[in-house]
Amino acid sequence: MLLIILLPFLGFLGGGLFSRFFGRGVCLITTSFVFLSFIYSLYFLILNINTGDVYIIKLFPWICVESLEVYWSFCFDSLTSIMLIVVTFISTLVHLYSTEYMKTDPHLFRFMSYLSLFTFFMLILVTSNNLLQLFVGWEGVGVSSYLLINFWFTRLQANKAAIKAMLINRIGDFFLLLAMLSIIFCFNSLDYDVVLNLGFLSKDYNLTIGEFQVSFIDIVCILLFLGAMGKSAQLGLHSWLPDAMEGPTPVSALIHAATMVTAGVFLLARCSYLFEFSDLSLMIVCLIGATTSFFASTTGLFQNDMKRVIAYSTCSQLGYMIFSCGISNYDVGMFHLYNHAFFKALLFLGAGSIIHSLSDEQDLRKMGGLKNVLPFSYAAILIGSLALGGFPFLAGFYSKDIILEASYSTYTSIGQFSFFLGLLAVFFTAFYSMRVLFLVFLSNVNGSKNSISIVHEGNFGIFIPLFLLSIISIFIGYLSYDLIIGFGTDFWGASIFILPKHYILSDIEFVNVVIKFLPLFLAIFGFLTSYLLYRYGIFNFFFIKRMSSFKSLYFFFNKKWYFDRIYNQYVSQNILNSSFFIAYNYIDRGLLEVVGPFGITNIIIKYFVFIVKIQKDVLSSYLTYIFFLLIFFVFIFLIQIL
Repeated sequence: MLLIILLPFLGFLGGGLFSRFFGRGVCLITTSFVFLSFIYSLYFLILNINTGDVYIIKLFPWICVESLEVYWSFCFDSLTSIMLIVVTFISTLVHLYSTEYMKTDPHLFRFMSYLSLFTFFMLILVTSNNLLQLFVGWEGVGVSSYLLINFWFTRLQANKAAIKAMLINRIGDFFLLLAMLSIIFCFNSLDYDVVLNLGFLSKDYNLTIGEFQVSFIDIVCILLFLGAMGKSAQLGLHSWLPDAMEGPTPVSALIHAATMVTAGVFLLARCSYLFEFSDLSLMIVCLIGATTSFFASTTGLFQNDMKRVIAYSTCSQLGYMIFSCGISNYDVGMFHLYNHAFFKALLFLGAGSIIHSLSDEQDLRKMGGLKNVLPFSYAAILIGSLALGGFPFLAGFYSKDIILEASYSTYTSIGQFSFFLGLLAVFFTAFYSMRVLFLVFLSNVNGSKNSISIVHEGNFGIFIPLFLLSIISIFIGYLSYDLIIGFGTDFWGASIFILPKHYILSDIEFVNVVIKFLPLFLAIFGFLTSYLLYRYGIFNFFFIKRMSSFKSLYFFFNKKWYFDRIYNQYVSQNILNSSFFIAYNYIDRGLLEVVGPFGITNIIIKYFVFIVKIQKDVLSSYLTYIFFLLIFFVFIFLIQIL
């Protein structure tokens, strides 16, 4: 089983160290090793389905401090098996796709090595058997994403996007570190077996902060969720995700579909044994997830960069997964993660095929009329968009609908709030999905004659991944529904824990039929509304003829709710100003220098200057000094006696 993890690392070493010897054979080596890792992952999934066994592989001790012992160990259970399939399969297709998409890049071999390194760290993350080892994969994925986003390092925007992704993820990583330290403080261990099985004992353990008493389990779960927010780009820590589109398109597919952004959802599912005993953290998770889903879906409405629209759809779907975990449907959240990986990879790779054929043009306003020129890419994007919008019997239909039905079935205020925002997100998702389809394929040609004249479909390196993902995006939801979330399934075993009072999947069978069909009606309405607005110019009537009424709303959504402006103008700028004027001027060059080197030097110089001045070689002066010193010592002596 360790070969699943080691093979991508061997591919990274082969591509990074021996590229000058292997030449283009590096592409074959890295792709083959990741493909073999997928084959082993598939074998383990089949084994897990048949037996339900959990495999723990403990290698050797890593940290031993008094009673705290941390080993290099790996856990292979149901949760791991699902993630292994998603990561290795999508990574294999991205490797294969990249051999054609990046073939003219002079640094292709370095790119393929980075992809394998990214896959390796993601596998470390999902197979770890303790939180510290998970943190190694967590940080490794962050470093690898920095290298991939900044792959075209000569571009200023790529530099900015990579630094932004790194800094924002560091915020989430800081909270995850705090959560780990809190867990060590309480349980003196970081192993899942210890922490998760003793989690229920800490539900009555309170910490006194001033005059308030706070539940320890609430603190730990909120810190864990804040850590997950960074990787899974939830509202507040989301702004790095759209900017990550500055990297090559295969990077976008790998980051958004199968790896980095799903790490936060995986962490919530893995720590379900803790979250189930913290109602406060579950409420916060649900609130943030639903708000993120609504926010991202509205922001994607009027974006003009094709990849950014798909990026905001990723952020929106991550919101669904998060608030599914917030209503204790971790298995449903993982089911949506599993389905989403395939059709989102299809959308990104399909978008890459179009951008590649248009000489790297990403602006939707400069496309159009490509339906007959790129029929296969049109079919791939159409399937991905319908699956994303929740069209019946495609992958997204099964998982997204059951999340909404489950949120409605909670019959709580936070559940109804999530259901309402989720419904709005369904409409907006369908709207911008049809907008992309229309502007790219169905509208009149808006690009230059030179760019349109050279448009062509990609070869087999691009065709095979798109074809496989199209087939899977159609059937995977139907084929895996009963296995993953069907009634009576024991697939998850003990890897996910749900308290009986939080289990609501049985309640969705009694939901009103109108409620069940409401997401479908909204999705169809969103598709039709978008098509009619753009096809017959009604959009121009509302937004140009009456610009005064809708201009503010349009700019509000187009400018991403002004989050970036707020961060840059009020947060980042104030931090930079305070760093310079306070930390640097008054503390570093002020206080620290006064009490530090300059202060000590000045005191010594003044002391010796004084000593030099009293050395006048005048006997009367020396006798005067001695006389006053004797009087001083006598005075001190008398005080001690009295």
